[in-house]
Amino acid sequence: QVQLVESGGGLVQPGESLRLSCVSSGSKFRFDAMAWYRQAPGKERELVASISGPSGANYAESVAARFTILRDSVRNTVYLQMNNLKPEDTAVYYCNANGHLARVGTYNYWGQGTQVIVSS
Repeated sequence: QVQLVESGGGLVQPGESLRLSCVSSGSKFRFDAMAWYRQAPGKERELVASISGPSGANYAESVAARFTILRDSVRNTVYLQMNNLKPEDTAVYYCNANGHLARVGTYNYWGQGTQVIVSS
């Protein structure tokens, strides 16, 4: 069974940085794509950043100048370096792995989330 486990969230002040990590286990194949989503209270879950072989990295406009998604494809691990954090970045951040493999079919895995709070 595939599991994604996020870590690195916490309480920081505006302007500070955090680095989120997502480690996977149970997969016998390399994920096509990995991504970070977030969900703020009362809002829908939104895509923050994604990374895949063909497409490279993509970012939500609100974070493109401040966040960087990094991937260790061999270990199916993904990171999110978040700089110059703002209060509006406060949310639960979720790791996602998705793609399609002939012997598995379409897959879409989620982690349990890690809380990020940006407040002075």
